[in-house]
Formats: sequence, structure tokens, C-alpha cells
Amino acid sequence: MNSLSPRAAVGLFLIVVLAWGVNWSVTKQLVQFLPPLWTSAIRSWIALAGLFVILGLSNNLVIPERRDIPVVLSVAVLHMTLFSVLVAAGVRFLPASKAIVLGYTTPLWVAIAAPLLGKDTLTAPKLAGALLGLIGLAVILNPTSIDWANANVVLGAGMVILAAISWAANIIYIRAHRWIASPLRLLIWQVLVATIVLTGSALVTDGLPHVEWSWRLALLFLYSGLIGTALAYWAMSMVNKSISALTTALGTTGTPLVGIASAAILLSEPIDASLAVAAGLIVTGIGLATLGDRLLRSQATASG
Repeated sequence: MNSLSPRAAVGLFLIVVLAWGVNWSVTKQLVQFLPPLWTSAIRSWIALAGLFVILGLSNNLVIPERRDIPVVLSVAVLHMTLFSVLVAAGVRFLPASKAIVLGYTTPLWVAIAAPLLGKDTLTAPKLAGALLGLIGLAVILNPTSIDWANANVVLGAGMVILAAISWAANIIYIRAHRWIASPLRLLIWQVLVATIVLTGSALVTDGLPHVEWSWRLALLFLYSGLIGTALAYWAMSMVNKSISALTTALGTTGTPLVGIASAAILLSEPIDASLAVAAGLIVTGIGLATLGDRLLRSQATASG
């Protein structure tokens, strides 16, 4: 499929940001009915079916070559399995609004870890952005915002931060991978592997799920599987072909802001001062690290 027009790409990107932002509030509701592993597994089955239709209609179903198998496994295990389960487990004990801010610290961990692993250079903008983000992390984890006397709350925060680090590890690996097939064509295989791992893990850990199905639960799963996962993954793959990496990196910082707003609307979660300040610092830090670093590289290229 050809690249989208700029207007179509921006529109699709806005859908991605909205879908991902709202999905945190949906996940918060789903884990009230089912354990995190089954929540992630059922959502993944729905996403797999949706992607099979989308990619089949667009002639993007291919068999991956052997050199692409490591990246398929990396995305499936680190992002679609570990990130998904840790977020679902952590959001049981945290407000969705605070969980999404912690979850979207991922670019900060990439900025810190990539230079240490020799995969990137630690520039001044990256360092400043990472420091701002870490200050924001400290703000949201302060005792007036997070109840450190409640072990479940601390555990939930830790799991969401670990999820962000897992996603960061996946991003660092993806950057180093030499793709044979496009990310879009490998997407269904990544979801397939994640679905198998999630389902097997859920069966071993929790046994068969025991749940009373209702229209509300079905609609929550349909949103999370089809809109928050399948459509969002497909749309992001299309957007990445049509919009610069800088634009998508900066635009994605809007996702936690959407998540905070949707949690306030759908779950009646309050937006307190620490949440607002932390979100502002983390989003600014990500933007500074991304935009500042790109500007330095552009200046270096222009000056030879």
C-alpha cells in the first residue's frame, strides 16, 4: 500500500493517539472482570482476528524470512506480552491517569539506556530531557501522590514502570534490526506469537477464565482489541510510512494527555496538581530530548 497523503496521515495519527489514550481507561475496567493475563490474551485474540482481515484485504499477509524472526519475537515478547501484562496488572492498583503517565516514560528510558549500551550518543538535549522526565517521575511518585504505605499501590507503580522499561528495550532492539519485510507485514506474526504466549501463560497461571459476560464487557473487549490494538497498530504502521519519525515521536506525547482526560471523563478520576505537573515535565522532557537531538543532528549535517 502506498504512503498516505499528509492530511490522511495526520488524521490517522490522531486516531492512534485517541485510541491508545482511551485504551488505558478501558483496560482499567477490564481487569475488574478478569485477571491481567486473560485480559491481555482475549484482547490479543480479537486484535489477531481484526488484523487478519485488515492485512488480508490490503495484501500484506506474507511469510516472514528467517532474518526477521528475531524482531518478530522481540516485539511479541517485550512489547505485546510483557508490556501488555505488566500494564494490565499495574493498573488494577493505580488510577489509569497516573498509570499512563508512568507508562509513557518509555522514551526517557530509551534516551538513558541507548547511549550506555553503545547504541546512541548522549547529547545535551537528551540529557536535559531525561532529567526533566526523571523529575516528573519523582513528582508523581511523591508520598502525597502515591501511597507508599500501600504495598499494592507501590507494586502497581513498579509494574507499570517495568512495563515502560520493557518497551524501551524493544525499541532499542528494533532500531538495530535490519528489516527484510516491512513492520506492517510482520505485524500479524508478532500478534500471533504474543497471543499464543499470553494464552498459554494464562492457562498455566489462572486456568480457564470464569467470567460473567455482559454487553458492557463485550464492548470493552471489542474496543480494546479492535480499536485500541488492531486498528492502532495498523494505523501506526501506515503513519510511520507517511510522517517523519520526529513528528510521530513528538505527537505520541499527546497520548498520556488523552489518557488523563479520558480517565477523568470515563472513570471520574481527579486531576490533581502532582499529576498535572508530572505529566507536563515528562511530556516536555520527551519533546526536548527528541526535538533538540534532531536539531543538533541537522546542524551537524549542514555544517558537514
